[in-house]
Amino acid sequence: MSDPAGTFGGMKLIDVVQTSSDVARDRSRTRKTEVLAGLLATAADAELPIVVAWLSGEIPQGRLGVGWRSLSKLASEPAGEPSLEVAEVDAAFGELAAASGPGSTTRRAEILAAMFAAATEPEQKFLIALLTGELRQGALAGVMTDAIAKVTGESLTAVRRVHMLTGSLPETAALARFGAEALAGVGLEVGRAVEPMLATPADNLDAALELLGPDLVVDYKLDGARIQVHRKGTDISVYTRTLRDVTGNVPDLVEVIAGLPCDSVILDGETLMLSDDGRPRSFQDTMSRFGSGPTAAGEPERLLKPFFFDCLHLDGVDLIDRPLSERLAAIDSIAPQLRIPAVTRPTADEAKRHFDTAMADGHEGVMVKSLDGLYVAGRRGKAWQKVKPTHTFDLVVLGAEWGSGRRTGWLSNLHLGARDPETGEFIMVGKTFKGLTDDILRWQTEEFPKHATHRDAHTVYLRPQVVVEIELDGAQRSSRYAGGVALRFARVVRYRPDKTPDLADSIETIRALLK
Repeated sequence: MSDPAGTFGGMKLIDVVQTSSDVARDRSRTRKTEVLAGLLATAADAELPIVVAWLSGEIPQGRLGVGWRSLSKLASEPAGEPSLEVAEVDAAFGELAAASGPGSTTRRAEILAAMFAAATEPEQKFLIALLTGELRQGALAGVMTDAIAKVTGESLTAVRRVHMLTGSLPETAALARFGAEALAGVGLEVGRAVEPMLATPADNLDAALELLGPDLVVDYKLDGARIQVHRKGTDISVYTRTLRDVTGNVPDLVEVIAGLPCDSVILDGETLMLSDDGRPRSFQDTMSRFGSGPTAAGEPERLLKPFFFDCLHLDGVDLIDRPLSERLAAIDSIAPQLRIPAVTRPTADEAKRHFDTAMADGHEGVMVKSLDGLYVAGRRGKAWQKVKPTHTFDLVVLGAEWGSGRRTGWLSNLHLGARDPETGEFIMVGKTFKGLTDDILRWQTEEFPKHATHRDAHTVYLRPQVVVEIELDGAQRSSRYAGGVALRFARVVRYRPDKTPDLADSIETIRALLK
């Protein structure tokens, strides 16, 4: 790529590539933070959000219309010396995003060819991983926020809060560079999705009640899909757990929210499809609505029912820093009929009856929450405890072995990994082939090769992208796996297309079972 006007002259792409490689190799969160901060310190103001995005595996321009098919057609010999600059590559990405209409395929091919011809072999590999969404070098949100705080000298608490409220690491970095006043000026914004608060698994109901009681609320834990609903006047948006905008696919939810007696609101909750008898339909039925949209003509009606358990904003008043008791009162003031089934300040016997009723109604269990607790987005705080009759964890599939006997020709035995919160990597904690129906085996065999990194005669090894919910009896110490812990009697419950790998349970959560 040429630069006749001398537009560029800043950070080199190779510096970003080297940093990515260094972060991937290092298991220490502290050293990852130092490496990232070292690079960010050399970035110009305009380069900073770009570099933060790339090292987080994101492209600021969003979808570029480039995939494996386009990249596989490239036959560029790598350049001998690095010359590409961050701003230059970002400009090329902008051109790719802008290419549309007749001739756009040819134009994208020309842009890609010019960029890859100017890239060295490490740079080409980095660009391919970035463009295909496969750049996973351990620079997760927690590590990146640490690096942003370190390089700017701003409070880590303030940086984390701005990331929570904006959902954007690049924007957070840009604001942090402008100082504390810029960070303090960021508030909750109706229409901009907020990172959802997460819960911590409890050993059992009694343990959760003892930890948080007596000033608590016990909610049903529904077997549905997490939703966050924003309304400002007639503008309504519905987001998933991963902050994906699915408004166009859920007109039935939009209609419900439009009927609420308020002008502006942000609600957090779950949605699911119910059978005629009021019991929940399968999780897969619920998730199918987010992909396929409303019921087609001639099909049985597939309405989603919303239930809400939190309110972050109501009619011009931000509630995110108010205790849960006030946030629940806000729901009750506008939509008591949509409140998730709950008991407030129950006795131990009342809480147990509520748990039993939730299970009898076909739900997963209950959530025990402190009424004094604040909404801490993106974090698994102790203020929310989830209680299920069995231990279930969201893990990542690291590989699958070819089956034998009646499973010959199908990918069967799963290699399961838990997230290391310090490094962002995934540590193997066991294998299982239990709970796999013929439909699941068929799906795995078709889907897993799309995520393969390599394979041998027995196993297909995967990029850590596919999240699966696993039920187990417990954990035991083990020298077989790097994490020093192994699952006991693990079985597959279901796959979780609504969750990304960074939402998988941590190795520390598995180790806690040893207690």
